[in-house]
Amino acid sequence: MEDLIAYLRQFGHLSETDGERIRNLATVKSYPKGSYFAEAGKISRHIGYVTDGVFRVCYYDKTGDSYTRYFVYENRFVVDINSFRDETPSAEYIEAITDCRVILFSKEGFTELSSTIPGWHDLFHKITYYVLENKLKMTGNMLVQDAQTRYLTFLEHYPGLANRVPQAMLASFLGITPSSLSRIRRNIP
Repeated sequence: MEDLIAYLRQFGHLSETDGERIRNLATVKSYPKGSYFAEAGKISRHIGYVTDGVFRVCYYDKTGDSYTRYFVYENRFVVDINSFRDETPSAEYIEAITDCRVILFSKEGFTELSSTIPGWHDLFHKITYYVLENKLKMTGNMLVQDAQTRYLTFLEHYPGLANRVPQAMLASFLGITPSSLSRIRRNIP
């Protein structure tokens, strides 16, 4: 829980009382590998802070093939923000690809924090902006890079993550086939 409080304090001031409010409204939940934090067609009613494990955000096409949009891992928030905020059905899945542990807030608890902690809204606005900016940097570069450079950029931005996610999911994220990813990995010293 203290890791979450420290993370939040990077984006705004939280008093000790604010920290206690957060601790009192949070629960810890485990998600076994293969389970879903959010599912397409359902409304996301929770936001979580990942303390252990890796999730992937993905969607499935009509033939059942999955496409990985991005990964969420330790010390980051996991949520389908549009579904959570607007109470609309999610368009994607958030799947645990390892066993995961999350500090969880319900929609009601999160709303209570927003109404009782001064600056809560601004704090989360800063977090959202920070995450979006990093995502745009990563995906913007991917549009103009060849496959090997995309993989090297991934390794640079997400150190250690390539060894924690299945090759097919990483290849999907990079927009290449698993066999191309294998070839790239073999050719990198």
